[in-house]
Amino acid sequence: MKIEVVPAHLTAQVFPLVEGFLAPALEYSNGEYTLDQVRLFVNQNSWALIVATDETGRLVGAMTISFMNMPNTRVAYVTCTGGKMICNEDTLAQLKRIVRAMGATKIQAAGRDSVVRLLSQLGFKKIYTVIETTL
Repeated sequence: MKIEVVPAHLTAQVFPLVEGFLAPALEYSNGEYTLDQVRLFVNQNSWALIVATDETGRLVGAMTISFMNMPNTRVAYVTCTGGKMICNEDTLAQLKRIVRAMGATKIQAAGRDSVVRLLSQLGFKKIYTVIETTL
């Protein structure tokens, strides 16, 4: 499997091909953004679109990443992800190379307990719990 960044100027061509991977993940986004807003952030180059392809070049997954500059780190924050069998040591190693080249020093993601369990098998650790209230 190959992981690669989609240049922002190709968003109009590629995004319709990956909507089916990203849309189901938005059901768990707590209403923070819609698929159209994800497309807008990618198109504006605020978020990076990363795709996964199999040996034949067929798209099998996609994710979006935003970057947060903290005082001591630059975090690649996974904002949305979806696909089949895309979360493994090889794809994570590729993702690390990509975001490191974009200046990141850490990768973070939020997710349901099942996602936390899956990612903990790949070396991620729970660092804190996010809570909120509506104003």
